[in-house]
Amino acid sequence: MKKQTKKQNDKHSAAKSPIIFYVITACIPVLFFVFFELALRIIGFGQDLPLFIENPAHPSYQLPRPDVMARYFPENAPKPSVTMETNFILKEKPKNGYRVVVQGGSTAAGFPYGLGASIAGTLDQRLKSSLLGKHVEVLNTAMSAVNSYTLLDFADEIIEQQPDAVLIYAGHNEFLGILGIGSNYTAMGSGITTRWFLSLKDLRVFQLLQSFYFSLSSPEASKGSPNEAEITEVQQNNQRSRTFMAKVAKNKSIPLDSSVYHAGLAQFENNMSALLGKYQSAGIQVYISTIASNQADQAPFSSLPVEAEFQTITNAFFSSVANTDRSSVVQDLQKISPILSQSTSADLHYRIAKLATELKQVEIAKTHFRLAVEHDQLRFRAPSAINDIIQRLALEFDAVLVDAQQALEVRSPNGIIGNSMMLEHLHPTLQGYFVISNAFYEAIAENVKVRPFVKNSIERAWSERLVLPQEEYYGFATILNLTSDYPFTATPKRPSLPTPSDWQQRLGKDFFAGRTSWLEMMEISLNRYKSENNQVMMAKTIQILADALPHNGLYNLQIAEIKFKQQRLNESLHYYQRAKLAGAIGSAIDNNISYLKGALSSQH
Repeated sequence: MKKQTKKQNDKHSAAKSPIIFYVITACIPVLFFVFFELALRIIGFGQDLPLFIENPAHPSYQLPRPDVMARYFPENAPKPSVTMETNFILKEKPKNGYRVVVQGGSTAAGFPYGLGASIAGTLDQRLKSSLLGKHVEVLNTAMSAVNSYTLLDFADEIIEQQPDAVLIYAGHNEFLGILGIGSNYTAMGSGITTRWFLSLKDLRVFQLLQSFYFSLSSPEASKGSPNEAEITEVQQNNQRSRTFMAKVAKNKSIPLDSSVYHAGLAQFENNMSALLGKYQSAGIQVYISTIASNQADQAPFSSLPVEAEFQTITNAFFSSVANTDRSSVVQDLQKISPILSQSTSADLHYRIAKLATELKQVEIAKTHFRLAVEHDQLRFRAPSAINDIIQRLALEFDAVLVDAQQALEVRSPNGIIGNSMMLEHLHPTLQGYFVISNAFYEAIAENVKVRPFVKNSIERAWSERLVLPQEEYYGFATILNLTSDYPFTATPKRPSLPTPSDWQQRLGKDFFAGRTSWLEMMEISLNRYKSENNQVMMAKTIQILADALPHNGLYNLQIAEIKFKQQRLNESLHYYQRAKLAGAIGSAIDNNISYLKGALSSQH
């Protein structure tokens, strides 16, 4: 009996042994990669680039990492010259805090003027005066050339900051932005593999393989003769002088309804669904906006020729325009418009739309301006399908839809967005930026649960916009530089800047040319406004400096006192508290803080 039991135990052990063996064998490669990952971290290989870092000037504040875009590229690879403008929030959210985070691309970031014109910069100022008793922080995480992949990649880190609301204005970069389906900066071949890349990019083993692959595949990594090296250096210098738009487009032809076109739409919808789902699960209110571009005054970048089937009717119509009375031209236009709407030629649609505008045929003009954008094969402007997705997802995920496109149309001639609202293909003028930020402000005023909400007038907000003439000139010069290169011109040209008309524009030109820094420009401006006794511009400059440098006690104290005299109590309290945190001391500061808290409490 004992022998039989022993035999059964031996058989059972023998059956178990292969299972244990297989488990150990399977674990060996996993353990190898775990130990290899730990070893690489111990020796300091690779990079860890979190979205938020501590402010080196004051540990109570943190900021979005300016060079966060480097997280998508190997350390030994050239990176696009895209950075996030510096702005700060407190490391610990106050109990009475109301925190808003803005996500998006260059328009959301305020290009080319900077933070003062941006959604975040404008709303930060207005919400401070509207949300009484609240410590308002509006943080910008938007930056040029990013698309839905980057927005999704930032989401978990943004949620950790406990925002009360997230504002999104994005969609134009989906095809040609970084990681976009038609971009030179594409990480992987499909949406699934790009998502895998984003999830693996922080692993040191993955970074090592990525660097090794880049070293093998990059032409710059191979050794050449001295002449080849010199040629490469010249090419690199020339490339650095080009605008980002000139470098980014790999797929310059993405026809409407093509496979790449639909892949871009699917990429946007999948990523934005995941993004909005994260915020919904975290209980964060999202305000997502439709996006807009210049239809009336931006010709298509890339167009197919007019189809043979439409060539005859097109030639006959345009040949008759000069020799036919206006009423007959209008009648002919009304007849051929439905027929030519079937054309895939963006240039043809733009030409018809321009003529229709001259003839005051607004609905025909709207139709063909829209079709000109839809059939523009160089996808720097989003097709209307992107806005369709935005509207559908807002409803699905209970987000507040902000219709910035409609707000811009209402303020545009004939309801068609053109140069009155746009600088070039899609970046707004200062007025255009204000219209977009005001659309967000009105949506927040209607939906925010915090009360009281004291609305300030649109006239006051516009007059107090935090953009100096110096920054306006810098923005003008930046756009002139942008439009002097591809895709606005076939070959790059050196822009010729007009002679500055005053000392403010001269400072803006110096800043554009790199002869002075932004901070130097602001401090010189402040001293000049003081010498001219220009109280309005002094106050505006001090506030810009205080917001840019929350750890600077002097600037924050000065603007706190200015706001106190203006009886702008909530704003004054905000800056007094920042001045005190920065080290400003004195019984007057403490007394004013106590008074303001009491006054605001009684108002509330």
